[in-house]
Amino acid sequence: MSNYRRSLTTGGTFFFTVVTYRRQEFLCEAQSRQFLRQAIMQVRKTQPFIIDAWVLLPDHMHCIWTLPEGDHDFSKRWGRIKALFSKNLKHSLYQSKWINESKKRHGESTIWQRRFWEHEIRDENDFNRHLDYIHYNAVKHGLAGQVKDWPYSSFFRYVKEGGYPINWALEIKSDNDIESYGE
Repeated sequence: MSNYRRSLTTGGTFFFTVVTYRRQEFLCEAQSRQFLRQAIMQVRKTQPFIIDAWVLLPDHMHCIWTLPEGDHDFSKRWGRIKALFSKNLKHSLYQSKWINESKKRHGESTIWQRRFWEHEIRDENDFNRHLDYIHYNAVKHGLAGQVKDWPYSSFFRYVKEGGYPINWALEIKSDNDIESYGE
């Protein structure tokens, strides 16, 4: 079994990729968005973190979080978010035929992949590159023709704050112009 090493940097900023089990496409559905938002809000009450950026796609999500000083436990936060979400939607998303011995042993459902991918943001340039990647992701996956056409993203918050023009990324000619992270 692999030995996964997570960052222990306290107060760090991290990029995450979280994927649904077997790439099921349910995350952008209204009920899923509602329960995901509720789970995040509930976890943030007791384990706060700043949401710097987010994009929600049908079968995965990318985000950037900043943890409070003295805290490095993003794994527990993700575990709680996934568990709360799963509890609320188990009735409609659970697939008993997909439960195997490993899933039983780990007490897992059939909603999320077991792990997630994380990257510790090193500096402002690294942050900006991941921010661009997040906001361009729906275009990359063919879900939108332009970044502004995808509603499930923090892009509009950044436009409102002056971080991006509304027509950002129209000049991008290929996926190679935006680097790939976490996929």
